[in-house]
Amino acid sequence: MSSSTKEHKKGTDKAYAFSLVTISTSRFNTYGSIESPSAADDVSGQRMSDLIEAAHHNVLCYSLVADNIADIRNEVLSAIFNGADVVITTGGTGLSASDVTIEALCPLFEKELEGFGELFRLKSLDQIGSATILSRATAGIIQGCAVFCLPGSPKAVELAVEKIVIPEAGHIVKHARS
Repeated sequence: MSSSTKEHKKGTDKAYAFSLVTISTSRFNTYGSIESPSAADDVSGQRMSDLIEAAHHNVLCYSLVADNIADIRNEVLSAIFNGADVVITTGGTGLSASDVTIEALCPLFEKELEGFGELFRLKSLDQIGSATILSRATAGIIQGCAVFCLPGSPKAVELAVEKIVIPEAGHIVKHARS
């Protein structure tokens, strides 16, 4: 890590408040509105929660919503209003007609973090090969909060959270709020 990067990251090694949102119509239709990934047999949501807590950050809340633009926006904005430093969504980033997470959140981004999607797809190449081009994973800033939109796959969630989100969350929040 360069000295410039070290300087930029100074003061970012504290616990941040994360809100987790799983976006899945089928899971929502089965389980409804719940507050724990284990209550919905949500492997990706549970993995996010476990990784965040293992990194000594706080999981402020977890929610499950259907693939609906208004519901996704409302849930993410509610998380921000309730004090989240970082929001991670999982699901709804694919190419099917029902995948609307990107359409819901990108218009709300004050700044988009194009490098996140690029780096995520590069790192995914080793795991899934050229199928990585199907991912529309992205990230951006909404009202000083870092928002990451991840695929629903547990392996994709683990890769993104462990290798990109957790290492850079504080750095991103610091810049977003300066």
